[in-house]
Amino acid sequence: MLSTSIQSVAKQLKNSKISASELCDASLKQIEKTKSLNAFITVTSDVALKQAKESDQRFLNGMTRGDLDGIPIAIKDNFCTQGILTSCGSNMLSNFLPPYDATVVSRLRDAGTVMVGKCNLDEFAMGSGTVDSIYGPTKNIWGSNIPYDVTYKPNHKMSSSKPKVDPEDWRIAGGSSGGSAVAVASGSCFAALGSDTGGSTRNPAAYCGVVGFKPSYGLVSRHGLIPLVNSMDVPGIIARSVEDVTLVLNAIAGPDVNDSTTLKRKYEKVSLDEGVNLLGLRIGIPKEYQNTAIDAEIVDILKKTASIFKECGANVTEVSLPHTPYSITCYSVLNQCEVASNMARYDGLRFGIRGDVTISTEQLYAETRSRGFNEVVRSRILSGNYFLLKRNYEKYFVKALKVRRLIKNDFDSLWDSNFDILLTPTTLSHAPKISEFKQYDNQTQCVTQDYCTQPANMAGTYNTALMVHDSFQKFNNWFCVFVLGIPAITVPVGLSREGLPLGLQLMAPVFHENALLRTALWLQQAVNFPQLKLKV
Repeated sequence: MLSTSIQSVAKQLKNSKISASELCDASLKQIEKTKSLNAFITVTSDVALKQAKESDQRFLNGMTRGDLDGIPIAIKDNFCTQGILTSCGSNMLSNFLPPYDATVVSRLRDAGTVMVGKCNLDEFAMGSGTVDSIYGPTKNIWGSNIPYDVTYKPNHKMSSSKPKVDPEDWRIAGGSSGGSAVAVASGSCFAALGSDTGGSTRNPAAYCGVVGFKPSYGLVSRHGLIPLVNSMDVPGIIARSVEDVTLVLNAIAGPDVNDSTTLKRKYEKVSLDEGVNLLGLRIGIPKEYQNTAIDAEIVDILKKTASIFKECGANVTEVSLPHTPYSITCYSVLNQCEVASNMARYDGLRFGIRGDVTISTEQLYAETRSRGFNEVVRSRILSGNYFLLKRNYEKYFVKALKVRRLIKNDFDSLWDSNFDILLTPTTLSHAPKISEFKQYDNQTQCVTQDYCTQPANMAGTYNTALMVHDSFQKFNNWFCVFVLGIPAITVPVGLSREGLPLGLQLMAPVFHENALLRTALWLQQAVNFPQLKLKV
Protein backbone atom coordinates (compact mmCIF):
# COMPACT_ATOMS: atom_id res chain seq x y z
CA MET A 1 0.00 0.00 0.00
CA LEU A 2 2.99 2.33 0.41
CA SER A 3 3.67 2.24 -3.33
CA THR A 4 0.24 3.52 -4.35
CA SER A 5 -0.83 7.13 -4.89
CA ILE A 6 -2.24 9.39 -2.19
CA GLN A 7 -5.65 9.41 -3.87
CA SER A 8 -5.69 5.62 -4.00
CA VAL A 9 -4.78 5.12 -0.36
CA ALA A 10 -7.16 7.95 0.65
CA LYS A 11 -10.03 5.92 -0.83
CA GLN A 12 -8.93 2.90 1.17
CA LEU A 13 -8.89 4.99 4.33
CA LYS A 14 -12.38 6.36 3.61
CA ASN A 15 -13.71 2.87 2.90
CA SER A 16 -12.15 1.55 6.13
CA LYS A 17 -10.05 -1.00 4.22
CA ILE A 18 -7.03 0.26 6.15
CA SER A 19 -6.60 2.58 9.10
CA ALA A 20 -4.30 5.57 9.45
CA SER A 21 -2.53 3.76 12.29
CA GLU A 22 -1.85 0.75 10.07
CA LEU A 23 -0.57 3.02 7.33
CA CYS A 24 1.66 4.87 9.80
CA ASP A 25 3.01 1.61 11.19
CA ALA A 26 3.84 0.38 7.67
CA SER A 27 5.63 3.65 6.94
CA LEU A 28 7.71 3.48 10.12
CA LYS A 29 8.67 -0.12 9.34
CA GLN A 30 9.72 0.91 5.83
CA ILE A 31 11.92 3.63 7.32
CA GLU A 32 13.58 1.01 9.52
CA LYS A 33 14.12 -1.34 6.56
CA THR A 34 15.81 1.38 4.54
CA LYS A 35 17.74 3.12 7.33
CA SER A 36 21.05 2.27 5.63
CA LEU A 37 20.13 4.90 3.01
CA ASN A 38 20.23 7.54 5.78
CA ALA A 39 17.25 9.48 4.44
CA PHE A 40 16.14 10.62 7.91
CA ILE A 41 17.85 12.64 10.62
CA THR A 42 14.96 12.25 13.06
CA VAL A 43 12.19 9.64 12.96
CA THR A 44 9.19 11.06 14.82
CA SER A 45 7.53 7.75 15.71
CA ASP A 46 5.62 8.99 18.77
CA VAL A 47 4.32 12.08 17.00
CA ALA A 48 3.33 10.06 13.94
CA LEU A 49 1.47 7.38 15.89
CA LYS A 50 -0.39 10.04 17.89
CA GLN A 51 -1.38 11.91 14.72
CA ALA A 52 -2.46 8.63 13.08
CA LYS A 53 -4.74 7.79 16.02
CA GLU A 54 -6.28 11.26 15.82
CA SER A 55 -6.87 10.70 12.11
CA ASP A 56 -8.54 7.35 12.80
CA GLN A 57 -10.86 9.08 15.24
CA ARG A 58 -11.80 11.67 12.62
CA PHE A 59 -12.63 8.93 10.12
CA LEU A 60 -14.70 7.19 12.78
CA ASN A 61 -16.61 10.41 13.51
CA GLY A 62 -17.06 11.32 9.84
CA MET A 63 -14.97 14.47 10.24
CA THR A 64 -12.10 13.83 7.84
CA ARG A 65 -10.05 16.73 6.54
CA GLY A 66 -9.64 15.65 2.93
CA ASP A 67 -7.44 13.37 0.86
CA LEU A 68 -4.33 14.08 2.94
CA ASP A 69 -5.89 12.98 6.22
CA GLY A 70 -3.87 10.08 7.64
CA ILE A 71 -1.19 10.24 4.93
CA PRO A 72 2.45 9.78 6.07
CA ILE A 73 4.69 12.64 4.97
CA ALA A 74 8.23 13.77 5.77
CA ILE A 75 9.79 17.20 6.27
CA LYS A 76 13.23 18.42 5.23
CA ASP A 77 15.23 19.28 8.33
CA ASN A 78 15.48 22.99 7.56
CA PHE A 79 11.76 23.59 8.28
CA CYS A 80 10.96 24.49 11.88
CA THR A 81 8.96 21.87 13.78
CA GLN A 82 7.85 22.82 17.27
CA GLY A 83 9.76 20.91 19.94
CA ILE A 84 11.41 18.63 17.36
CA LEU A 85 15.07 18.88 16.38
CA THR A 86 15.63 21.13 13.36
CA SER A 87 19.34 20.87 12.63
CA CYS A 88 19.83 21.89 8.99
CA GLY A 89 22.32 19.01 8.99
CA SER A 90 24.74 21.27 10.87
CA ASN A 91 26.58 21.12 14.15
CA MET A 92 25.54 24.75 14.65
CA LEU A 93 21.89 23.73 15.15
CA SER A 94 22.46 20.22 16.52
CA ASN A 95 20.58 21.19 19.70
CA PHE A 96 17.93 23.51 18.20
CA LEU A 97 14.31 22.79 19.15
CA PRO A 98 12.13 25.47 17.49
CA PRO A 99 9.34 27.02 19.56
CA TYR A 100 6.97 27.06 16.57
CA ASP A 101 6.05 25.21 13.37
CA ALA A 102 6.82 26.53 9.91
CA THR A 103 3.63 27.65 8.16
CA VAL A 104 3.81 24.77 5.67
CA VAL A 105 4.24 22.27 8.51
CA SER A 106 1.28 23.78 10.33
CA ARG A 107 -0.89 23.62 7.20
CA LEU A 108 0.03 19.99 6.56
CA ARG A 109 -0.87 19.18 10.16
CA ASP A 110 -4.20 20.99 9.72
CA ALA A 111 -4.80 18.85 6.61
CA GLY A 112 -4.48 15.75 8.79
CA THR A 113 -1.13 14.45 7.56
CA VAL A 114 1.06 12.20 9.69
CA MET A 115 4.65 13.44 10.08
CA VAL A 116 6.97 10.42 10.18
CA GLY A 117 10.26 12.29 10.33
CA LYS A 118 12.74 15.00 9.39
CA CYS A 119 14.90 14.35 6.32
CA ASN A 120 18.63 14.64 5.74
CA LEU A 121 20.19 17.45 3.69
CA ASP A 122 23.49 19.10 2.86
CA GLU A 123 24.53 21.40 5.71
CA PHE A 124 22.25 24.44 5.62
CA ALA A 125 21.10 23.22 2.17
CA MET A 126 24.44 24.29 0.65
CA GLY A 127 25.09 21.42 -1.71
CA SER A 128 23.80 19.24 -4.50
CA GLY A 129 24.54 15.73 -3.30
CA THR A 130 23.32 15.41 0.32
CA VAL A 131 26.84 14.38 1.25
CA ASP A 132 27.80 17.24 3.60
CA SER A 133 25.46 16.61 6.54
CA ILE A 134 26.97 16.04 9.99
CA TYR A 135 24.70 12.99 10.14
CA GLY A 136 26.41 11.41 7.14
CA PRO A 137 25.49 11.18 3.45
CA THR A 138 22.18 10.00 2.03
CA LYS A 139 22.40 7.17 -0.50
CA ASN A 140 20.19 6.80 -3.56
CA ILE A 141 17.95 3.74 -3.46
CA TRP A 142 18.56 3.23 -7.20
CA GLY A 143 21.68 1.11 -7.42
CA SER A 144 21.70 0.48 -3.66
CA ASN A 145 22.13 -2.91 -1.99
CA ILE A 146 18.52 -2.81 -0.76
CA PRO A 147 16.64 -5.37 -2.89
CA TYR A 148 14.02 -3.82 -5.15
CA ASP A 149 12.06 -4.55 -8.29
CA VAL A 150 11.28 -2.18 -11.14
CA THR A 151 7.74 -2.76 -12.39
CA TYR A 152 7.24 -1.76 -16.01
CA LYS A 153 4.00 -0.60 -17.57
CA PRO A 154 2.71 -2.29 -20.75
CA ASN A 155 4.54 -1.39 -23.98
CA HIS A 156 7.41 0.26 -22.15
CA LYS A 157 10.42 1.25 -24.24
CA MET A 158 12.92 1.82 -21.47
CA SER A 159 16.08 0.06 -20.38
CA SER A 160 15.34 -3.13 -18.46
CA SER A 161 18.81 -3.33 -16.94
CA LYS A 162 19.44 -2.66 -13.26
CA PRO A 163 22.46 -0.68 -12.08
CA LYS A 164 25.39 -2.62 -10.69
CA VAL A 165 25.52 -2.56 -6.91
CA ASP A 166 28.71 -1.46 -5.17
CA PRO A 167 28.13 -0.88 -1.43
CA GLU A 168 31.30 1.22 -1.23
CA ASP A 169 30.61 3.31 -4.34
CA TRP A 170 26.91 4.07 -4.18
CA ARG A 171 24.92 6.54 -6.27
CA ILE A 172 24.34 9.98 -4.79
CA ALA A 173 20.78 11.07 -4.03
CA GLY A 174 21.25 14.61 -5.31
CA GLY A 175 20.69 17.63 -3.18
CA SER A 176 20.20 19.40 -1.13
CA SER A 177 16.82 17.71 -0.48
CA GLY A 178 18.28 14.23 -1.02
CA GLY A 179 16.77 12.80 2.16
CA SER A 180 13.28 13.90 1.11
CA ALA A 181 13.70 12.39 -2.37
CA VAL A 182 14.99 9.05 -1.04
CA ALA A 183 12.22 8.90 1.58
CA VAL A 184 9.61 9.20 -1.18
CA ALA A 185 11.39 6.94 -3.68
CA SER A 186 11.84 4.18 -1.09
CA GLY A 187 8.16 4.23 -0.11
CA SER A 188 8.86 5.46 3.42
CA CYS A 189 6.28 8.21 2.92
CA PHE A 190 3.93 9.42 0.21
CA ALA A 191 5.31 12.95 -0.10
CA ALA A 192 7.97 15.13 1.45
CA LEU A 193 8.76 18.80 1.74
CA GLY A 194 12.05 20.03 0.34
CA SER A 195 13.40 23.51 -0.19
CA ASP A 196 14.51 24.89 -3.55
CA THR A 197 17.02 27.72 -3.90
CA GLY A 198 18.71 26.72 -7.14
CA GLY A 199 17.27 23.28 -7.81
CA SER A 200 17.46 21.56 -4.42
CA THR A 201 14.07 19.88 -4.87
CA ARG A 202 14.27 19.12 -8.59
CA ASN A 203 17.83 17.78 -8.70
CA PRO A 204 17.36 14.94 -6.16
CA ALA A 205 13.89 14.16 -7.50
CA ALA A 206 15.40 13.60 -10.96
CA TYR A 207 18.17 11.38 -9.60
CA CYS A 208 15.74 9.33 -7.49
CA GLY A 209 13.04 8.84 -10.15
CA VAL A 210 10.29 10.90 -8.49
CA VAL A 211 8.50 14.19 -9.17
CA GLY A 212 10.00 17.40 -7.77
CA PHE A 213 8.12 20.70 -7.87
CA LYS A 214 9.25 24.28 -7.26
CA PRO A 215 6.31 26.73 -7.03
CA SER A 216 6.39 30.39 -7.98
CA TYR A 217 8.10 32.56 -5.40
CA GLY A 218 5.41 33.96 -3.11
CA LEU A 219 2.86 31.21 -3.69
CA VAL A 220 3.94 29.18 -0.64
CA SER A 221 5.00 30.72 2.67
CA ARG A 222 8.67 30.69 3.67
CA HIS A 223 7.86 31.41 7.32
CA GLY A 224 9.76 28.84 9.37
CA LEU A 225 12.00 27.78 6.51
CA ILE A 226 15.50 28.51 7.81
CA PRO A 227 16.79 30.92 5.16
CA LEU A 228 19.66 30.35 2.78
CA VAL A 229 18.99 32.90 0.00
CA ASN A 230 15.90 34.93 0.84
CA SER A 231 15.25 36.16 -2.70
CA MET A 232 15.28 32.63 -4.16
CA ASP A 233 14.29 30.16 -1.41
CA VAL A 234 10.93 28.44 -1.84
CA PRO A 235 9.41 25.37 -0.18
CA GLY A 236 9.33 22.51 -2.68
CA ILE A 237 7.33 19.30 -2.92
CA ILE A 238 8.55 15.79 -3.75
CA ALA A 239 6.13 12.95 -4.47
CA ARG A 240 5.79 9.93 -6.75
CA SER A 241 3.24 11.55 -9.06
CA VAL A 242 2.08 14.93 -10.30
CA GLU A 243 -1.34 14.27 -8.76
CA ASP A 244 0.23 13.81 -5.32
CA VAL A 245 2.33 16.96 -5.71
CA THR A 246 -0.83 18.90 -6.55
CA LEU A 247 -2.67 17.64 -3.47
CA VAL A 248 0.16 18.80 -1.22
CA LEU A 249 0.46 22.15 -3.02
CA ASN A 250 -3.24 22.85 -2.55
CA ALA A 251 -2.83 22.20 1.18
CA ILE A 252 0.15 24.50 1.79
CA ALA A 253 -0.17 27.37 -0.73
CA GLY A 254 -1.73 30.75 -0.09
CA PRO A 255 -1.23 34.04 1.78
CA ASP A 256 0.48 34.10 5.15
CA VAL A 257 0.52 37.09 7.49
CA ASN A 258 3.85 35.86 8.83
CA ASP A 259 5.52 36.11 5.41
CA SER A 260 5.28 39.48 3.68
CA THR A 261 6.54 38.00 0.40
CA THR A 262 3.54 35.71 -0.07
CA LEU A 263 0.83 36.49 -2.59
CA LYS A 264 -1.88 38.66 -1.03
CA ARG A 265 -4.83 37.44 -3.08
CA LYS A 266 -6.69 34.26 -2.18
CA TYR A 267 -5.10 31.10 -3.53
CA GLU A 268 -7.18 29.25 -6.10
CA LYS A 269 -6.54 25.53 -5.94
CA VAL A 270 -4.97 23.82 -8.92
CA SER A 271 -7.34 21.43 -10.68
CA LEU A 272 -6.02 18.67 -12.92
CA ASP A 273 -9.50 17.52 -13.99
CA GLU A 274 -9.61 19.61 -17.15
CA GLY A 275 -6.30 18.24 -18.43
CA VAL A 276 -4.28 20.09 -21.05
CA ASN A 277 -5.08 20.74 -24.69
CA LEU A 278 -1.84 20.02 -26.53
CA LEU A 279 -3.20 21.25 -29.83
CA GLY A 280 -1.46 24.58 -30.31
CA LEU A 281 0.44 24.43 -27.00
CA ARG A 282 3.72 26.25 -27.59
CA ILE A 283 6.71 24.51 -26.03
CA GLY A 284 10.21 25.99 -26.24
CA ILE A 285 13.43 24.00 -25.90
CA PRO A 286 16.28 26.38 -24.97
CA LYS A 287 19.39 25.38 -26.89
CA GLU A 288 21.74 26.77 -24.20
CA TYR A 289 20.74 24.02 -21.75
CA GLN A 290 22.44 21.40 -23.91
CA ASN A 291 25.99 22.41 -23.02
CA THR A 292 29.18 20.47 -23.65
CA ALA A 293 28.96 18.64 -20.31
CA ILE A 294 25.55 17.08 -21.00
CA ASP A 295 25.33 13.30 -21.37
CA ALA A 296 24.20 11.97 -24.75
CA GLU A 297 21.41 9.97 -23.08
CA ILE A 298 19.88 13.16 -21.70
CA VAL A 299 19.94 14.77 -25.15
CA ASP A 300 18.40 11.65 -26.66
CA ILE A 301 15.53 11.44 -24.18
CA LEU A 302 14.91 15.19 -24.55
CA LYS A 303 14.50 14.71 -28.31
CA LYS A 304 12.21 11.69 -27.83
CA THR A 305 10.04 13.62 -25.38
CA ALA A 306 9.83 16.58 -27.76
CA SER A 307 8.66 14.16 -30.47
CA ILE A 308 5.94 12.80 -28.18
CA PHE A 309 4.62 16.32 -27.64
CA LYS A 310 4.78 17.07 -31.38
CA GLU A 311 2.93 13.90 -32.34
CA CYS A 312 0.07 14.93 -30.08
CA GLY A 313 -0.34 18.41 -31.55
CA ALA A 314 2.01 20.63 -29.57
CA ASN A 315 4.11 23.22 -31.35
CA VAL A 316 7.68 22.44 -30.21
CA THR A 317 10.39 24.94 -31.18
CA GLU A 318 14.05 25.42 -30.33
CA VAL A 319 14.46 28.78 -28.59
CA SER A 320 17.26 30.83 -27.10
CA LEU A 321 17.90 32.10 -23.58
CA PRO A 322 21.18 33.79 -24.48
CA HIS A 323 22.30 34.72 -20.97
CA THR A 324 21.98 31.16 -19.61
CA PRO A 325 25.78 30.57 -19.68
CA TYR A 326 26.21 33.51 -17.28
CA SER A 327 23.37 32.50 -15.00
CA ILE A 328 25.25 30.01 -12.84
CA THR A 329 28.07 32.49 -12.11
CA CYS A 330 25.57 35.24 -11.33
CA TYR A 331 23.63 32.82 -9.12
CA SER A 332 26.80 31.86 -7.23
CA VAL A 333 27.66 35.49 -6.44
CA LEU A 334 24.16 36.38 -5.24
CA ASN A 335 23.88 33.10 -3.33
CA GLN A 336 27.08 33.72 -1.40
CA CYS A 337 26.20 37.35 -0.66
CA GLU A 338 22.88 36.39 0.90
CA VAL A 339 24.45 33.41 2.69
CA ALA A 340 26.97 35.76 4.33
CA SER A 341 24.10 37.93 5.54
CA ASN A 342 21.92 35.07 6.77
CA MET A 343 24.70 33.18 8.53
CA ALA A 344 25.65 36.28 10.55
CA ARG A 345 22.88 35.46 13.03
CA TYR A 346 24.66 32.33 14.25
CA ASP A 347 26.81 33.94 16.92
CA GLY A 348 26.38 31.41 19.74
CA LEU A 349 24.43 33.87 21.89
CA ARG A 350 20.80 33.56 20.83
CA PHE A 351 20.55 29.94 19.68
CA GLY A 352 22.70 27.12 18.37
CA ILE A 353 25.94 25.84 19.88
CA ARG A 354 28.24 28.16 21.80
CA GLY A 355 32.02 28.18 22.01
CA ASP A 356 33.82 27.83 25.35
CA VAL A 357 36.14 30.80 24.91
CA THR A 358 35.29 33.73 27.21
CA ILE A 359 38.39 35.90 26.70
CA SER A 360 36.66 38.20 24.23
CA THR A 361 33.48 38.47 22.20
CA GLU A 362 35.47 38.21 18.97
CA GLN A 363 37.10 34.94 20.03
CA LEU A 364 33.74 33.57 21.21
CA TYR A 365 32.25 34.29 17.79
CA ALA A 366 35.26 32.79 16.02
CA GLU A 367 35.23 29.54 17.99
CA THR A 368 31.44 29.19 17.77
CA ARG A 369 31.37 29.61 14.01
CA SER A 370 34.47 27.48 13.44
CA ARG A 371 32.95 24.60 15.41
CA GLY A 372 29.43 25.15 14.13
CA PHE A 373 29.96 25.45 10.37
CA ASN A 374 31.66 23.08 7.97
CA GLU A 375 34.19 24.19 5.38
CA VAL A 376 31.53 24.67 2.68
CA VAL A 377 29.49 27.10 4.79
CA ARG A 378 32.55 29.01 5.97
CA SER A 379 33.77 29.30 2.38
CA ARG A 380 30.48 30.80 1.19
CA ILE A 381 30.42 33.25 4.08
CA LEU A 382 33.96 34.35 3.25
CA SER A 383 33.20 34.74 -0.46
CA GLY A 384 29.94 36.59 0.19
CA ASN A 385 31.57 39.07 2.53
CA TYR A 386 34.32 39.64 -0.04
CA PHE A 387 31.76 40.40 -2.76
CA LEU A 388 29.99 42.82 -0.41
CA LEU A 389 33.08 44.81 0.55
CA LYS A 390 32.71 48.49 -0.32
CA ARG A 391 35.40 48.26 -2.99
CA ASN A 392 33.79 45.15 -4.53
CA TYR A 393 30.07 45.88 -4.11
CA GLU A 394 29.53 47.44 -7.55
CA LYS A 395 31.97 45.08 -9.21
CA TYR A 396 30.31 41.85 -8.06
CA PHE A 397 26.98 42.22 -6.27
CA VAL A 398 25.47 45.03 -8.34
CA LYS A 399 26.81 43.57 -11.58
CA ALA A 400 25.27 40.19 -10.70
CA LEU A 401 21.91 41.90 -10.14
CA LYS A 402 22.17 43.52 -13.56
CA VAL A 403 22.89 40.15 -15.17
CA ARG A 404 19.93 38.71 -13.30
CA ARG A 405 17.75 41.34 -14.92
CA LEU A 406 19.01 40.19 -18.34
CA ILE A 407 18.19 36.58 -17.44
CA LYS A 408 14.70 37.69 -16.42
CA ASN A 409 14.35 39.53 -19.73
CA ASP A 410 15.32 36.38 -21.65
CA PHE A 411 12.45 34.47 -20.06
CA ASP A 412 10.02 37.36 -20.41
CA SER A 413 10.73 37.61 -24.13
CA LEU A 414 9.66 33.99 -24.57
CA TRP A 415 6.50 34.43 -22.50
CA ASP A 416 5.74 37.60 -24.49
CA SER A 417 6.15 35.53 -27.67
CA ASN A 418 3.31 33.32 -26.42
CA PHE A 419 5.36 30.31 -25.37
CA ASP A 420 3.43 28.37 -22.74
CA ILE A 421 6.04 25.91 -21.46
CA LEU A 422 9.80 25.44 -21.60
CA LEU A 423 11.20 21.91 -21.75
CA THR A 424 14.77 21.32 -20.55
CA PRO A 425 16.98 18.70 -18.92
CA THR A 426 16.87 18.70 -15.12
CA THR A 427 20.39 17.35 -14.71
CA LEU A 428 23.26 16.82 -17.13
CA SER A 429 23.47 13.06 -16.43
CA HIS A 430 22.01 10.27 -14.34
CA ALA A 431 23.02 10.04 -10.66
CA PRO A 432 26.82 9.81 -10.42
CA LYS A 433 28.68 7.47 -8.10
CA ILE A 434 30.02 8.97 -4.89
CA SER A 435 33.59 8.43 -6.13
CA GLU A 436 32.80 10.49 -9.24
CA PHE A 437 31.02 13.19 -7.25
CA LYS A 438 33.87 13.58 -4.75
CA GLN A 439 36.40 14.29 -7.50
CA TYR A 440 35.29 17.93 -7.41
CA ASP A 441 34.70 20.37 -4.58
CA ASN A 442 31.28 21.63 -3.48
CA GLN A 443 31.36 24.82 -5.54
CA THR A 444 32.43 23.03 -8.73
CA GLN A 445 29.71 20.42 -8.27
CA CYS A 446 27.07 23.10 -7.73
CA VAL A 447 28.07 24.72 -11.04
CA THR A 448 27.41 21.36 -12.74
CA GLN A 449 24.42 20.14 -10.76
CA ASP A 450 22.51 23.46 -10.69
CA TYR A 451 23.19 24.47 -14.29
CA CYS A 452 19.72 23.55 -15.60
CA THR A 453 17.69 24.33 -12.50
CA GLN A 454 18.86 27.64 -10.99
CA PRO A 455 17.63 29.86 -13.88
CA ALA A 456 14.05 29.23 -12.71
CA ASN A 457 14.96 30.72 -9.32
CA MET A 458 16.83 33.57 -11.01
CA ALA A 459 14.05 34.46 -13.48
CA GLY A 460 12.53 37.11 -11.25
CA THR A 461 9.74 39.53 -12.07
CA TYR A 462 8.34 42.49 -10.16
CA ASN A 463 5.36 41.31 -8.16
CA THR A 464 2.66 43.95 -7.81
CA ALA A 465 0.44 41.42 -6.07
CA LEU A 466 2.76 41.45 -3.06
CA MET A 467 2.01 45.16 -2.48
CA VAL A 468 5.41 45.84 -0.93
CA HIS A 469 5.43 48.92 1.29
CA ASP A 470 6.85 52.06 -0.37
CA SER A 471 9.60 52.48 2.22
CA PHE A 472 10.67 48.87 1.77
CA GLN A 473 10.61 49.37 -1.97
CA LYS A 474 12.81 52.45 -1.70
CA PHE A 475 15.55 50.84 0.36
CA ASN A 476 15.35 47.34 -1.10
CA ASN A 477 14.67 48.06 -4.75
CA TRP A 478 16.81 45.16 -6.01
CA PHE A 479 14.70 42.73 -3.99
CA CYS A 480 11.40 44.14 -5.25
CA VAL A 481 12.46 43.90 -8.87
CA PHE A 482 13.55 40.29 -8.61
CA VAL A 483 11.20 38.99 -6.00
CA LEU A 484 9.65 36.22 -8.09
CA GLY A 485 10.98 32.96 -9.45
CA ILE A 486 9.01 30.98 -12.02
CA PRO A 487 7.41 27.57 -11.32
CA ALA A 488 9.27 24.47 -12.46
CA ILE A 489 8.80 20.72 -12.16
CA THR A 490 10.89 17.66 -12.95
CA VAL A 491 9.18 14.50 -14.18
CA PRO A 492 10.94 11.12 -14.50
CA VAL A 493 10.74 10.15 -18.17
CA GLY A 494 13.08 7.20 -18.65
CA LEU A 495 15.96 5.05 -17.52
CA SER A 496 19.56 5.24 -18.66
CA ARG A 497 21.38 2.26 -20.13
CA GLU A 498 22.57 1.52 -16.60
CA GLY A 499 19.00 1.45 -15.31
CA LEU A 500 19.07 4.81 -13.52
CA PRO A 501 16.31 7.47 -13.65
CA LEU A 502 16.43 10.37 -16.08
CA GLY A 503 14.23 13.42 -15.52
CA LEU A 504 13.18 16.37 -17.63
CA GLN A 505 12.15 19.81 -16.42
CA LEU A 506 9.12 21.87 -17.40
CA MET A 507 8.94 25.61 -16.65
CA ALA A 508 6.07 28.09 -17.01
CA PRO A 509 5.44 31.82 -16.42
CA VAL A 510 4.98 33.07 -12.86
CA PHE A 511 1.78 31.78 -11.21
CA HIS A 512 0.94 29.52 -14.17
CA GLU A 513 0.95 26.46 -11.92
CA ASN A 514 -2.28 25.18 -13.47
CA ALA A 515 -0.81 24.96 -16.97
CA LEU A 516 2.50 23.62 -15.70
CA LEU A 517 1.05 20.83 -13.58
CA ARG A 518 -1.48 19.80 -16.22
CA THR A 519 1.27 19.56 -18.84
CA ALA A 520 3.45 17.62 -16.40
CA LEU A 521 0.58 15.20 -15.73
CA TRP A 522 0.13 14.63 -19.45
CA LEU A 523 3.86 13.90 -19.82
CA GLN A 524 3.80 11.57 -16.83
CA GLN A 525 0.98 9.56 -18.36
CA ALA A 526 2.62 9.54 -21.80
CA VAL A 527 5.98 8.12 -20.68
CA ASN A 528 4.72 5.55 -18.13
CA PHE A 529 7.83 5.66 -15.95
CA PRO A 530 8.33 2.31 -14.14
CA GLN A 531 7.57 1.87 -10.47
CA LEU A 532 10.23 0.93 -7.93
CA LYS A 533 9.11 -1.52 -5.22
CA LEU A 534 11.18 -2.83 -2.35
CA LYS A 535 11.48 -6.60 -1.90
CA VAL A 536 12.22 -6.36 1.82
